[in-house]
Amino acid sequence: MSTTVETARSSVIVAIDGPSGTGKSSTSKAVAAKLGLSYLDTGAQYRAITWWMLTNGVDVSNPEEIATAAAKPVIVSGTDPAAPTITVDGEDASGPIRTQEVTSKVSAVSAVPEVRTLITALQRSIAAAAATGGIVVEGRDIGTTVLPDADLKIFLTASPEARAARRSGEVKGSDLSATREALIKRDAADSGRKTSPLAKADDAVEVDTTELTLQQVIECVVTLVEGKRVAA
Repeated sequence: MSTTVETARSSVIVAIDGPSGTGKSSTSKAVAAKLGLSYLDTGAQYRAITWWMLTNGVDVSNPEEIATAAAKPVIVSGTDPAAPTITVDGEDASGPIRTQEVTSKVSAVSAVPEVRTLITALQRSIAAAAATGGIVVEGRDIGTTVLPDADLKIFLTASPEARAARRSGEVKGSDLSATREALIKRDAADSGRKTSPLAKADDAVEVDTTELTLQQVIECVVTLVEGKRVAA
């Protein structure tokens, strides 16, 4: 097989979207690792800018303050699926961005158009840099807004109950009912925002993960990616 054909097959850009608790991150990282692709968690970038604002005294209930501060932090994302990293102004933010405080504020910050414009540009530049080797990019508006020309778009879904059970399993001592309500509230905020709402792209393949194990979801997505590679 020629090098040209091999390169064409490997240089696939995959967009994986969906709400929280559908297995998006675990699936994306595993698929990228298995297929030798780069990986980008775009949600971590929105968490990172939210964490920076909370740390630096920005009133995250004030869209104007958020917009004014949006360009100040320098966010750098690593794309190794085995060990994805994210730094803000040179500081490791992988732990701090996962706190409940950040989780509760990230929707409000990410809804501000100036934030989305900046982060979207960052995501596109990372995807472009990794395009030759191929990349899996996961988020909520990748297939619709960030990378509308992605080679393969996948939209993961699951019932609120299944998603809440998964999230509760990740967080010790969490209340299942409260987790479910929080997820539904987050869905409404993400789907209802004016700029780049959470939505399934018209040409995306929908995968309902409610009754599937993580391994089954990974295998399903790997099959879809390999099918796209062969067709390329």
